[in-house]
Amino acid sequence: MGFSDFLGNEPAVRHLRESIASDRFPQSLIIAGPRGAGKYTLAIMLAQAVNCLNPEELKSRGNGSLPDFCGVCRNCARIAESAPLDERVAEAIAAREDLREADKKDTRILIQTHPDVLVVPPDPPQLLIKLGQVRRVIRDIYRLPAEARRAFYIFTSSAFMKEAANSLLKALEEPPEFASIFLLAENPGELLATIRSRAGLVRLGALPLETIEKLLAERRTDWNPAQRSLVARLAEGAAGRALGFDLEGHLASRIDALVILRGAIGESDHSTLFRMTETYRAGAEGQEKTSNLIRALNSLLEDMMLLQSGATGLTRNIDIAAELTRMAQSVNFSWIEAAARGIGQVQSGMRRNLLRSLALDSFATELSQN
Repeated sequence: MGFSDFLGNEPAVRHLRESIASDRFPQSLIIAGPRGAGKYTLAIMLAQAVNCLNPEELKSRGNGSLPDFCGVCRNCARIAESAPLDERVAEAIAAREDLREADKKDTRILIQTHPDVLVVPPDPPQLLIKLGQVRRVIRDIYRLPAEARRAFYIFTSSAFMKEAANSLLKALEEPPEFASIFLLAENPGELLATIRSRAGLVRLGALPLETIEKLLAERRTDWNPAQRSLVARLAEGAAGRALGFDLEGHLASRIDALVILRGAIGESDHSTLFRMTETYRAGAEGQEKTSNLIRALNSLLEDMMLLQSGATGLTRNIDIAAELTRMAQSVNFSWIEAAARGIGQVQSGMRRNLLRSLALDSFATELSQN
C-alpha cells in the first residue's frame, strides 16, 4: 500500500509529495480532473501520507526522500475506512433515515472515520454542499488535531449552495496552519472565483486509451475484449471509473437515452417514451437513475457531434456507431446544442426536486420540435 498504487499523473503526485517533504503542504487545494480520475483516492492518500505513524518502515522501502504511507498504522487504517465513499455515504443516509422526523431536517451527511479527517459529500436529495456542512467545517477547523499532525477537510464536489460557498470563504481567508481543505472538482470553474483565488490547483489528466485497455485486460477478465474496448472509451481516461464501470447499468441507461433521441429525431409516437420516463421516480434511487440517463445522453450527443465533424476515431459508443451516424446525419449542430441545453435544464430541475418523469417528457417533446 502506498502511492505506487495510484495510477498515472506521476508529476502531479510527485509535486504534492515533495510539498509534504518540504513541510510546505498547501492549506487549501483544488484537485481537478474528470470523474473517476482518482481525485478522492489521492486526497485520502495525501491525508495518510501526512499523518502516517511508521516513517521507519517507509525508509526501508527505498522510497528516497519522497514521503509515502504504510497503510497499516492506526492513522492510515482509520483514514482508509473513508476510501469506499459510496458505501460510507449510503451508511450516513441510512442513519439519517432512522432519525426522528424532527431531527432529519437539521442533519447533514458527513463522513468521519478518523477524528481529524472530515469528508463532506454533496447532501441529498439536491446533491449540493449545504450551509450546515460548511458550518461544521468552520466549527472544527480551528481546533488542534486530536490524533494527527494535520487535519483534513475534503469536499468531494464543487456543487455548493450559494450560502455555503460564501461561508467557506471565511475558512479559506484565514486557514489554521495545522489544517488543509481539499476541494475536488471535475470543473474548477464551477467554484466561486474568490474560492479559486484562495486555493492551489492540481489537475489530474486523462490516461491514454491504451493504458486503460491494458489495465482492464489485467483486472477485468470478466469482460470480453469488445466490452473492455467499449468501457475504455466510455471511461474517458479515468482509471478508477474504468475499473468500477457499471457496464450493465450504462447500457440500460443508454437504451432509455436512445428512446429519447429516436423520438425527438423521427418517431412521432411518444407512447414508448412516456412508458420509459414513467419509471423515473422520486427518491435516491430515481435520482441515481436519472443521473445515469443524463450521462448516457451527454455521451451520445458528444459522439454525434464528433461524427458530424469527421472525428470518428474519438467516438466512445463504438458498438452503436452505425445508428449514431444515421442520427448525426439527421440533425445539425444547433439541434445538438439545444439538446445539451435541455439536459442542463433537467439537471437544474433535479436540484429543485421537480418531478423527474415530467421533466424528461418536457425535454424530449421540446427537442422534437427543434
